[in-house]
Amino acid sequence: MHWGRREEEATMAAHAGETAQKTGDFYCSKCDAKVHVTQGDKIPKCPNGHSEFGSRRNEPGNK
Repeated sequence: MHWGRREEEATMAAHAGETAQKTGDFYCSKCDAKVHVTQGDKIPKCPNGHSEFGSRRNEPGNK
């Protein structure tokens, strides 16, 4: 988890294979790689093969 980032960041963990509840950018817990996911789609592994995401950002409608 990364503290001190912008307020629009959500810190709920997500995992590859789960269905995205909202559209947004998921950031890998291991390497901080970004994966953009659309609501209703399955969350893919990050480009480096990791499957746990510790933060989300840029979700439309969230301030």
